[in-house]
Amino acid sequence: MKFLKLIPIIFIFLGIFPSSNLIFAETKNTNSYKVLSNNNKKLSITNVQAYISEGDAFIEDGKFDEAKNLYDKARNLAKQLAGFYRDLNDAFKGLDARIPVETGENGRESIKIWAKSNARLAALYKRRNEPEVAVPLLVEIIRLMSPTSSEGKEAYKDLIQLGFVETPYRGL
Repeated sequence: MKFLKLIPIIFIFLGIFPSSNLIFAETKNTNSYKVLSNNNKKLSITNVQAYISEGDAFIEDGKFDEAKNLYDKARNLAKQLAGFYRDLNDAFKGLDARIPVETGENGRESIKIWAKSNARLAALYKRRNEPEVAVPLLVEIIRLMSPTSSEGKEAYKDLIQLGFVETPYRGL
């Protein structure tokens, strides 16, 4: 039994397991292994903003269908991000205060961009004379941002303009 314990030591002395020429994994940039930490993020608020900007460019060119597709992508991604950040925030409450602070900020930012993409889609549907599709988006903006926010006030003005509601909001 004692002989078995000596086998690794004998291998080391005989050079079967040389201690030189070992390969150590090393990276110069510690963020390079983080897939979502680079600039071409797929699951990020930056990507949502890029979709909205591209959609705006299509609107200027009169390509409404392409703009609608990009605004839809922006809306769906922002909605996903808001849900992911909310879930992370809830999961880490009471465990590590830093994580809910970060995810809360990111969640609020994704909700703002979600409301922004809704506003762009609603404006597009108003322009195409499809108010029945614009109304749910405007109501969702008010729900997301609150009636007292600038986005909520603007959405309520649009609802009045479309004739969906008649009573003006006194906070306007």
